[in-house]
Amino acid sequence: MTTSDSQGAAPKGNDKHKMRSASRLYAVQALFQMEHSNLTLDKVIVEFEDFRFGAVYEDGEMAEGDSKVFRKLVEDAVSHQARIDQMTDRALVAKWPIGRIDPTLRALFRAAGAELTESKTPPKVVINEFVDIARAFFPEGKEPKFVNAVLDHMAREAKPEAF
Repeated sequence: MTTSDSQGAAPKGNDKHKMRSASRLYAVQALFQMEHSNLTLDKVIVEFEDFRFGAVYEDGEMAEGDSKVFRKLVEDAVSHQARIDQMTDRALVAKWPIGRIDPTLRALFRAAGAELTESKTPPKVVINEFVDIARAFFPEGKEPKFVNAVLDHMAREAKPEAF
């Protein structure tokens, strides 16, 4: 997918949705990578925008991402990490603080938490999008249901007026 057609027009609605969805996935991957490497926020953003968005591999092509959405999610997740982690901890079982959960899920909760707290995206959209990401990472597991429950709790805390 490209960001524009041959006449230079803006992406169609469905393409825009795909780009936003891809940006959420990339944000989870970038946050995971930052936790497991010495890459700074700026370096990981550049790496993803330059080398991952729309990259072509032997087994397929990566979707094009929306840089604005991607940057906002990653920057907000980093800037508000303590608050998001506390909100996640409250949504988790008491004996399972965020530091003890799978690092992929931790990155997912941070990206989703950033969108729940720092955007106008409806909570149900955020939950659905990040549950889909959980399904991509854990296609056979129970993690998508777990993600749904945790994000529902986080959304009710972040935007109670939406429920």
